[in-house]
Amino acid sequence: MSDSGRPGRMIAINWRTLRTLASRDLKVVTRSKAMMLPMVIVPLIFVVALPAAVGLFAPQMAASGEMEDLASFLEMMPASMRESFAGYNEAQVIVVALLEHFFAPMFLIIPVMVASTIAAGSFAGEKERKTLEALLHTPTTDTELFLGKLLASWVPAFTVGLSAFVLYALVVNLSAWQVMGGLFFPNATWVTLVLWLAPAAAGVGLGTMILVSSKVNSFQDAYQLGSLVVLPVILLVFGQLAGVLYLNVLTVLAIGLFLWLVDAVILWFGIRTFKRSEIIARL
Repeated sequence: MSDSGRPGRMIAINWRTLRTLASRDLKVVTRSKAMMLPMVIVPLIFVVALPAAVGLFAPQMAASGEMEDLASFLEMMPASMRESFAGYNEAQVIVVALLEHFFAPMFLIIPVMVASTIAAGSFAGEKERKTLEALLHTPTTDTELFLGKLLASWVPAFTVGLSAFVLYALVVNLSAWQVMGGLFFPNATWVTLVLWLAPAAAGVGLGTMILVSSKVNSFQDAYQLGSLVVLPVILLVFGQLAGVLYLNVLTVLAIGLFLWLVDAVILWFGIRTFKRSEIIARL
């Protein structure tokens, strides 16, 4: 069922239908090893393995001269950020520089990756499972179908991101307890990043992926094309390494605002251009 009415007319949304569509997709995701494995392995590497290694081995890293490698990174920081290291010994500087600053943009990979993985299978995966045609003939509007797919990707991306943050905080504080002498994480930048920037970044990734998924014929094709959505996150990591950009509360708020505006544009474009009739014609 296509959306009816004149262009620009308000379209009634059946929220129960959206929940049903989202729940249906989430059940498929939890039963698919191809989708679940990267959503489990990648977060565990970023929020458990890497931070635990830094927290546990920071004294050895300081003794081996790792501070020389961090010196240029710290020197390029704004003066206000460098002041936050005052009073720290070398091991503590390594912990704070890596776990609070360097890993911050890398954390964004988790919600973007989760959203992209689920969204890649939204239509392309349905085609492979031979369930898409039945879905397209259900009594839902094009808008409800598009929004239902968005919801099925965004909710788990936000949930996994928030859970990964809680786990990261536990691992960071426990592994670096002896070095830091107690709790030191999270800070305001991380809280803002997780609650404001990460959901916006996930929205950009999944919105793009759903539009891509509706055009290709397989999950692998959609995933390969959609993997480009992590490039902005990678650029953000390298931008921080190069001293071009450092994440603080104001920067995170500004980047998040920009991405939420991009989300709004993608949502508007998707609702206006998504047509199930075009998908049916390609089956």
